[in-house]
Amino acid sequence: MGADVAFPHLGIYIPEVSKGIEIGGFSIAFYGMIIAFGMIMGIVMARWSARRTGQNPELYMDYAIWGILFALVGARVYYVAFSWDSYKDDLIQVFNIRGGGMAIYGGVIAAVLTAAIFCKRRKYNFLLFTDTATTGLILGQIIGRWGNFMNKEAFGEYTDSLFAMRLKVSQVNPASITETMRANIQRIDAVDYIQVHPTFLYESVWNLVVLIIMIATTKKKKFHGQIFLTYIIGYGLGRVWIEGLRTDQLQIGASGIAVSQVLSAVLVLVGIVLCFVFKKKFPVGVEKKVQESENKEENPESDN
Repeated sequence: MGADVAFPHLGIYIPEVSKGIEIGGFSIAFYGMIIAFGMIMGIVMARWSARRTGQNPELYMDYAIWGILFALVGARVYYVAFSWDSYKDDLIQVFNIRGGGMAIYGGVIAAVLTAAIFCKRRKYNFLLFTDTATTGLILGQIIGRWGNFMNKEAFGEYTDSLFAMRLKVSQVNPASITETMRANIQRIDAVDYIQVHPTFLYESVWNLVVLIIMIATTKKKKFHGQIFLTYIIGYGLGRVWIEGLRTDQLQIGASGIAVSQVLSAVLVLVGIVLCFVFKKKFPVGVEKKVQESENKEENPESDN
């Protein structure tokens, strides 16, 4: 009865997009599988970046155990904090992550804080560490957004643009359907469809461009923290635009203001300011000698 997902102006029609599979009566969501795959590939990317810049890749594996754990907790806490009305009368649902509800910014904040503590305990250069680790972080985000595609969620307002995505109304969360979407519902072969911005796709492609820039400038960076700030500014710019299109925004109280849009704008401004500060305080030439000393402490056998 028609395609589950279609990009009509591109001539792409996908007959069926299921949310998961069942094995032995147990349901496994594709969303979780994709997020897990994104985490694995993020670790692979961070280790590759570490080797590429002469660091010990095992350091990033050690961090990943804690970073991923606290990132998941942070993503849930952030979501619940800005959706409190949905949980305040049934607190047990706070722990029901299978019911959905994770926010990437909460995960990013928790991951960075964990990295700061990790680097302090290991006596490692925090800015060099984040320059390396954020390449893995953004790759995980690129892959993870396709979990939203499988769930048919995190889409934008109605559009008839080239990249418009068509979804069955029966397969979409009713709370995400706006009056504008309802006014433009299309009935095809007795099935109702909405047509929306595929914001998951926009963000995935945008982040891919940011990642390419990060990789291309890593060996040419002028100061430690430059790649990390490239991520902060690049991702933030994209999120300011994309978040404005979405219909499932986490908002600041009843203000109607999207919290992630505001946070993104703030981070972009802070990132730009820090670029000037870090360029003066942490030039690569000075920090290189410090890092060589740290690498010898991490790998004393390399002197043999």
